[in-house]
Amino acid sequence: MKNKFIALLLFILTILSVSCSKEQTQSLKIGLMPAVDIAPILLAEKNGYFEELGLDVDLQIYTNAQNRQTALQTNEIDGAMTDIVALITNNAEGFKLKGVLSTDGMFPLLVNPKHIDDKDIKVGMMEISVSNYLVEQYLNNEYNYKKVYINAIPTRLEAIATADIQRGLIPEPIASIGEMNGLIKVIYEGIPSESLDIMAFTDKAISEKSKSIKLFIEAYVKAVSEIQKDSSLARDVLMESLNTLPPQIRDSITLPTYNNPTLPSDKFIEELVLWTSNLVGKEYEITPDDILDRRFIK
Repeated sequence: MKNKFIALLLFILTILSVSCSKEQTQSLKIGLMPAVDIAPILLAEKNGYFEELGLDVDLQIYTNAQNRQTALQTNEIDGAMTDIVALITNNAEGFKLKGVLSTDGMFPLLVNPKHIDDKDIKVGMMEISVSNYLVEQYLNNEYNYKKVYINAIPTRLEAIATADIQRGLIPEPIASIGEMNGLIKVIYEGIPSESLDIMAFTDKAISEKSKSIKLFIEAYVKAVSEIQKDSSLARDVLMESLNTLPPQIRDSITLPTYNNPTLPSDKFIEELVLWTSNLVGKEYEITPDDILDRRFIK
């Protein structure tokens, strides 16, 4: 009987030990896109800021947004870099994600130089996307333009180069590849008025890994502080990590201003909910509180 009691006690202690070990381990799996937004995240990993905070971060870079979406929906990753329009549509369709931190991107318009003065133009973008929203903001009533929906960025880039379309929205750093190959890169200062890109996490991750998310943002802040002092750190880490980028574009990449932690204003979210509703022809009853969790940046 005594031996059975000791064996049972040892079994309970083992279970408790494993349980405590799991609670002490902070971890996140995060999906990224190859955009300038991710420079602070990459620098935080490179400089060991996550490790210093006791956080194990697995960063996955996706070149295909649909693959990133699938990874989110199957809980292969806890969160991902996405945009506000995608955040709105995901929540409207029943897949709950919440934005916890705005990231800083750049979305130039590339122009075929042979058509720089054209007023009647075709412009390439994604349909249900911030690229569509931005084209409207950029061109406003200045041009008579037709929207051409080309989801794959390399295909869109090629269409501009061959003048199948005269302009197209291409995010950095890919836009600089187009510029290197003779296209004109146009930056619209002050548009958008607030960041469209955002780090979002699943409800499951927010519920189970809130401490990890806080630590992730803490490391992000430290990396942003370093880049604010020396922007070459962002260029270097992007070139190292996105190793398919041609070396000659390093200094021509247009970097954003990397900001301290923030989230979009309620007014901006409401504007984008209305814009997205009009685009898809459905009334989305989405509020800022439905898609944002502001406590992580306080």
